[in-house]
Amino acid sequence: MFFTKEEKPTILIVDDAPDNLTIAREILKNIYKIKVATNGIKALSIATASPPDLILLDVIMPQMDGYEVCKLLKHQSKTADIPIIFLTAKSSIEDEEKGLALGAVDYIIKPLSPPVLLSRIHNHLELKRTRDLLKNKNQYLEAEVARQVKEISLIQEVSIVAMAALAEARDNETGLHIHRTKEYVKELSLYLKHKGKFIDILTDKNINLIVKSAPLHDIGKVGIPDSILLKPGRLTTEEFEIMKTHTTIGKNAISLAESMLKRESENFLQFAKEIAFCHHEKWDGSGYPNGLIGKSIPLSARIMAVADVYDALISTRVYKKAFPHAMAVSIIKNDSGKHFDPVIIDAFIALEKNFQAISIQ
Repeated sequence: MFFTKEEKPTILIVDDAPDNLTIAREILKNIYKIKVATNGIKALSIATASPPDLILLDVIMPQMDGYEVCKLLKHQSKTADIPIIFLTAKSSIEDEEKGLALGAVDYIIKPLSPPVLLSRIHNHLELKRTRDLLKNKNQYLEAEVARQVKEISLIQEVSIVAMAALAEARDNETGLHIHRTKEYVKELSLYLKHKGKFIDILTDKNINLIVKSAPLHDIGKVGIPDSILLKPGRLTTEEFEIMKTHTTIGKNAISLAESMLKRESENFLQFAKEIAFCHHEKWDGSGYPNGLIGKSIPLSARIMAVADVYDALISTRVYKKAFPHAMAVSIIKNDSGKHFDPVIIDAFIALEKNFQAISIQ
């Protein structure tokens, strides 16, 4: 709350005695805008309809005393921040403590001393201005932080999409594969979290990053020659060895980008690197590039492996026809504990209808 030179703060005076209202009004009328109420009910109505900048509140009133009025004002968001000064003839410490405990900012004993009243009102209005200024600054800072977080998130997504587009540009079958596998990964991750699996890794933040990173699983294929990448037939042993290097190429490309970030352990490319490098590892250790076994394979890559293989099976490729959904599910189920993490396969089986729906979008 900020006032220009032309503005006057509004003071609401609440007292059932006309003489007291007249005295307070005479003291304040040349400095402040004045509103009056002769009982608590009217005070609540006025304060709620058009909140004043400060309230002078009598304690002893019929129907509803000042303590009850103060309590009700403090329980309404619209009036909770209005400074309340009790004006009363009740001078015991207990009475003062009760008023302050209810949220009043001050307690002035009648009869009123004009210098004391003016000084107290001025001080509390200044304090409120300061609080409002800090509140506005905090709100601005919170909004700015939220804006920057959103901007960083957008930059992350754009960076990933741009990198994934490199792989897509090399292979016209890649685009829909990237979209579908991302959706499969999301389904699996959310289901596993819901079932209480891998809760130390599958936080909301990490799931978001894993899903965003999924499109980069084959980014390394940009380094594979067209004669191998687009070959319309089975690869030779030598060609397959070259094809396998796309995992290392992908990891190295992401690591290069990662090295430019100041806080490697917290950056958004960590899962992308895991997925690109390890999504062809197998649960029984027969995969590549490092023959990792079981839980030594990063969880993000184990999830990606199921999504990648399912989509490869149900999709037409230059070297194969698409398999029916039921056949793809059967093949993947049979590889539980061999190619795939059994826990993730349980999730896949529970979600197979969701996978099928995604596959035909």
